[in-house]
Amino acid sequence: MRRVAWGITGGGQHLAESVEAMRKVAALHSVCTFVSRAGEEVLRMYGLLDRLHEISRGSYLEEVFLESESGSSFPMTGRLMLGRFDMLLIAPATSNTVAKIACGIADTIVTNAAALAEKAEVPVLVLPTDVREAVTRAPYAVNRELCEACEICPPQKACPRGAISGDEIRSIDLMLCDGCGTCLPLCSTGAIDAVRMNVRRRSIDIRNIEILRERGYVILESPEEIPVAVERVKINRGMQRTE
Repeated sequence: MRRVAWGITGGGQHLAESVEAMRKVAALHSVCTFVSRAGEEVLRMYGLLDRLHEISRGSYLEEVFLESESGSSFPMTGRLMLGRFDMLLIAPATSNTVAKIACGIADTIVTNAAALAEKAEVPVLVLPTDVREAVTRAPYAVNRELCEACEICPPQKACPRGAISGDEIRSIDLMLCDGCGTCLPLCSTGAIDAVRMNVRRRSIDIRNIEILRERGYVILESPEEIPVAVERVKINRGMQRTE
């Protein structure tokens, strides 16, 4: 059994697919999850936050650590220095996270984990959101061109989180929305839907990815690669120490 530390950052692209890939990994290996503040927000928006506890089930080295609950020193990432994990997988990794790692910045629970893993020579696998151009699904939103501002708005009344507001034109507060989808079939005009966006790569994002590759990071190009990459990565258990 391999011991996998999984870092999640605030990117919607590849997020659902990464969660599904890690569900497959957890069937064979232990997975401990580290979630940045932005990652927690985006997981909630996509309705995926609760699924983490199906993957990291709560026993030792199978916990879920949220940055919002971990303090500023991120003590649990220290397990990487102690050799408790065979690898660190960051999926998805936003361009912001990749840039911070490339510059040696370690100010989030995930970038801190990457810094400690690199120091301890623990293999790091990264799935950047900007590894290639694609079309991605954003959280639910109200299409203003389709919204008719109905006097009684069934989606607004039914939303269990109270995330839909407004009188003339409704809007969805993404800090409240948990992606449950209750609103979708209730809108008579079809104004509520998930937004599709084109992801374009900046030259600086491409350079930062190459910096990580040159430093020995394993760069993945799709979530489908994750289960195979976890099996194939060469692990080093020479860093074992007492906790």
